[in-house]
Amino acid sequence: MTGRVVVTGAAGKLGRAVTADLREHGWDVLPVDRARTPEAPEGLLVVDLTDQAQVVEVIGGRTDEREGRVDAVAHLAAVPAPGIVPNSATFTNNMTASWNVQTASRAAGVKHVVWASSETVLGLPFDEPPPYAPVDEDYRARPGSTYSLVKTLEEEMAHHLCRWDPELTMVGLRFSNVMELHDYARFPSFDADPMLRKWNLWGYIDARDGAQAVRRGLELDRPGAHVAIIAAADTVMSRSSASLMAEVFPGVEIRRELGEHETLLGIDTARELLGYDPQHSWRDEV
Repeated sequence: MTGRVVVTGAAGKLGRAVTADLREHGWDVLPVDRARTPEAPEGLLVVDLTDQAQVVEVIGGRTDEREGRVDAVAHLAAVPAPGIVPNSATFTNNMTASWNVQTASRAAGVKHVVWASSETVLGLPFDEPPPYAPVDEDYRARPGSTYSLVKTLEEEMAHHLCRWDPELTMVGLRFSNVMELHDYARFPSFDADPMLRKWNLWGYIDARDGAQAVRRGLELDRPGAHVAIIAAADTVMSRSSASLMAEVFPGVEIRRELGEHETLLGIDTARELLGYDPQHSWRDEV
């Protein structure tokens, strides 16, 4: 599938990679964000996603000189983490933007929506140990912050929107910590203290692989709401995954034999549902 796609949060780290990847694969991308930055993709449209009228106009394809039917939406925009703004501002911005984007898509007849959920719904920062490892999508969400609570509510909202509209395909991607090439220079320093990155089970995702996951999510033609963890195939550590779990989470059940550096953020669902196949590792760059 290709066509016209609106990408929200297009000026962000993941949004830039997604915009570039989709354009390389033949999509007509309309990138939108709330501000135009020097790194923003070409053709960025400045949109306030908390303003429903603006969102309806953009996804309805009715902006002057940007007219045309929208076939799909990749919603990546958000206050990106807890603690950046007050909790009430995080909730108001992120929940309102997601409501506006998801309902405007449905109203416009858009049948393919991918949005950025988050690894945080798995229980980050894992002050309470995970129920087992590798973690997966099978246990109930464990939001530990307002940011994560909104991500959990977005997943529930998508479930019901798809129940109301049986032709709608919505894919929530539970992204791990997004990294670009320049970020990898600091990875070797993590080895000194395994507690530094225990908060997300030593996970990460290369922005380019994140973009691959979004594209594959947009190509999925399986009506209903789906969620999948998106992480690199390995951890940020040089030590083995088994030794990390034994030291930091000794009481947690390990549900299968682990590869030497296998991610503890299980990506089996992403592989099976989307055909996701991560291609990039920090080990090839440092």
